[in-house]
Amino acid sequence: MIPKVTVSPAESRDHLAWRRLFAAYGEFYATELTEAELDRAWAWIHDPARATRCLIARTADGTPVGLAHYRAEDSPLSGTRGFLDDLFVDPAHRGGGAVDALFAGLRRVAAEEGWPNVRWRTAENNYRARAAYDRHGAKTVFLTYAMDA
Repeated sequence: MIPKVTVSPAESRDHLAWRRLFAAYGEFYATELTEAELDRAWAWIHDPARATRCLIARTADGTPVGLAHYRAEDSPLSGTRGFLDDLFVDPAHRGGGAVDALFAGLRRVAAEEGWPNVRWRTAENNYRARAAYDRHGAKTVFLTYAMDA
């Protein structure tokens, strides 16, 4: 039997575990996060004036094993919806229900906020994550572009 995974908003007690998880997420995408960048992201999560929030997935003993950074995203065409910026589960805990628990948590947030949906993007070659995403959402026809300033 897979141990139960719970999800709750990030709290101050999660700071060190969150840093470890978010740094590992950065490494997965070949992005080394500086201390200042980690500090900035943590501050955003807890700043009521910012939209960014974080859910933490915990094992039955309370150990943080995954994170989901999300926010409200305004769309002039379709209103306010949710946007999932980052999702990461410690590789040692993958397959243990953390991804499903994080998506269930995001669904609860979306319902509470009145968002019609939550969108996200991932790397095309992120096959393991895409298999999980296919269980929770539908791939859209939109492509992502980036323009340097």
